[in-house]
Amino acid sequence: MLTGDLTVNAIFRIVFVAAGAITALFVARDALNFTIIQTFVAVLLVTAIVGAVSFWSLRRKT
Repeated sequence: MLTGDLTVNAIFRIVFVAAGAITALFVARDALNFTIIQTFVAVLLVTAIVGAVSFWSLRRKT
């Protein structure tokens, strides 16, 4: 495998572990829709991280 593949894989694993922990606070792990909600939370986390980074770069330019 390439180093870039390992990096992206590690980032996605970290995001999904965090999303799983957050989702487990609100939904039982036995629920049928746990993975769907976990994926939704993961997308929200990625969106929040990208938004925070973009706003941080705007803040540093001014």
